[in-house]
Amino acid sequence: MTHHHVIIIGSGPAGLTAAIYAARANLHPVVLEGEPSSTSDQPGGQLMLTTDVENFPGFPDGIMGPELMQKFREQAMRFGAEFLTEKVTAVDFSERPFKVNVRSTQYTADAVIVSTGAQSLMLGLEAESRLLGYGLSTCATCDGFFFRGHEIAVVGGGDSAVEEATFLTKFADKVLLIHRRDSLRASKIMQDRALSNPKIEFLWNTVVEDLLGDTKLEGAVVRNLLTDELTTLPVTGLFVAIGHRPNTDLFKGVLDMEDNGYLVTQPGTSYTNIPGVFACGDVQDHIYRQAITAAGSGCMAAIDCERWLESQR
Repeated sequence: MTHHHVIIIGSGPAGLTAAIYAARANLHPVVLEGEPSSTSDQPGGQLMLTTDVENFPGFPDGIMGPELMQKFREQAMRFGAEFLTEKVTAVDFSERPFKVNVRSTQYTADAVIVSTGAQSLMLGLEAESRLLGYGLSTCATCDGFFFRGHEIAVVGGGDSAVEEATFLTKFADKVLLIHRRDSLRASKIMQDRALSNPKIEFLWNTVVEDLLGDTKLEGAVVRNLLTDELTTLPVTGLFVAIGHRPNTDLFKGVLDMEDNGYLVTQPGTSYTNIPGVFACGDVQDHIYRQAITAAGSGCMAAIDCERWLESQR
């Protein structure tokens, strides 16, 4: 058993920012950053799966996602944060010190910051891993700018998909909205906006069967569910917007969650329902889901944590 002032679970922009601030506050944080083989909580978070990041302040020429996360990590280490490339397998927050297990090894902490993030739901195609960041995206706000003058597609039928399709019409010449049903699930106002947008074309009762291209997206093969007819769409960009899943399985029955699985924090803070346990980043944010907002909430969590520890002493 190893005891620490603060344990941070997760190492995306939120967790690494929390580590920077906690380390500078002499809290000697330990970051359990996840395992490289894990799709849900790999070290560095979702930015490890992106290429160019052009909307993070301070990088006017853009920066590669993995490089940005490496800089975050190096900055945290510079101030004394410790990193363990391990995946947490169980937690016990029923009493203090809190217990965090990595298989048969148990760590204890005075406070815990949860920053396990979320993952985009994908289509389950073999080509997705190869083309993610190379024409295939899960974030229109992040990548829409790269598709000026292109013909692109969005997969989904809920608010997120319709919002992404509408946003992308600012850049693309044409946006195909691919939906497996014959009507949208999005709210009425979002539907009306999309249906009246001349740049959006709808492909109803349609699913994506395959993605074409070796090093970049060159097209998408779709199947009509009513006729079984296959069609190749000459799109250079495809945005998957079928939902996100927060990485909160560890905390079921332990921390308060919304119906969609996101952790609940007190308004304007990173406090969870358990004093001494804080949450930041995409694990508690299903609205913005940006690197910069995740980093900001990581700063909040570290400051909340520092002040709470001080109050306990």
